[in-house]
Amino acid sequence: MSKKIIYILTTILLIGGILSYNYYQKIFGKTITKDYVLFVHSTDNLLDIKKKIEPFSKSPETFLWIAAKKSFSKPKVGRYVLKEGMSNNDLVNMLRSGRQTPLKISFNNQDTLEKFAGRIAEQLAADSISLLTSFLDKKFLSDNKLTEKSVLQIFIPNTYEFYWTVSPKKFRTKMLVAYKRFWNESRLQKAKKLNLSQDQVMTLASIVQKETAQKSERPIVAGLYLNRLNKGWPLQADPTIIYCVKEVKGQDYVVKRVLTVDLEINSPYNTYKNTGLPPSLIAMPDISAIDGVLNAEKHNYFYMCASIDKIGYHEFSKSLAQHNRNAGKYQRWLNKQGVNR
Repeated sequence: MSKKIIYILTTILLIGGILSYNYYQKIFGKTITKDYVLFVHSTDNLLDIKKKIEPFSKSPETFLWIAAKKSFSKPKVGRYVLKEGMSNNDLVNMLRSGRQTPLKISFNNQDTLEKFAGRIAEQLAADSISLLTSFLDKKFLSDNKLTEKSVLQIFIPNTYEFYWTVSPKKFRTKMLVAYKRFWNESRLQKAKKLNLSQDQVMTLASIVQKETAQKSERPIVAGLYLNRLNKGWPLQADPTIIYCVKEVKGQDYVVKRVLTVDLEINSPYNTYKNTGLPPSLIAMPDISAIDGVLNAEKHNYFYMCASIDKIGYHEFSKSLAQHNRNAGKYQRWLNKQGVNR
């Protein structure tokens, strides 16, 4: 074979090798330059995806070329975690299969169902209206012996794992399952010993939650309220009065001080006018408040008043005389601070 033919064949093989290598790199080469979370919405097309990946892709145009070769035209809605070193072929396969990575969502105690829906909507694809509609679905409430007020109790503040695209119904169902799991045999037995139902524990926990932000105080406060319940006394819990005021004035109304006139509000949630627990919880209690009730401290306290010596805490007392002295001191402090409402 002549040198000329050998040269031509070698050149052809070399060119073919280069082309094959370039073709391989185009499809399977490392394209994504950093870890990135890509959100794909229902209105996004391939051009939108190309634009989104441009800041961290070596070859966004190749993404479109591979998509065309694979007859891929519509990415599935989702939240996708892209890893550094991924190829455009990996990206196309991921978007076509809808292979999302779940995310962890969290929430703390929320005063209302509306606020809770808004908090979740900030973290998932579902909007707050569709979430709220799902929570208040009449059949769902009826099937689970819940009301529009009590449904708030199935959402235990914690961290949970969901797909970004989870539907409101599936979100609701998973939260209900988590709530039932939360009420394990140990907690059920503790509630039984207190002669309280799950709903009643949640209601009392919501009052404890609002009464004190100090976790160390919650078992003490819970014990005080249980003492009152067992004696048949009204709870006289200021958080329930604040709840009543907000029911009248609106949830954004600020109440820094409970007034005597507030105690006359005609509501089943007014624990100054009614004995026993309110019909349902007044806010979303967190785990420390719930367990504070279930592990309530046994003592002889029947009265409490906010402390002016240790802000954020309470002064507890066994007698009305001592309580009146504490309350008088607190009222004078409020007046001095100019807190009228």
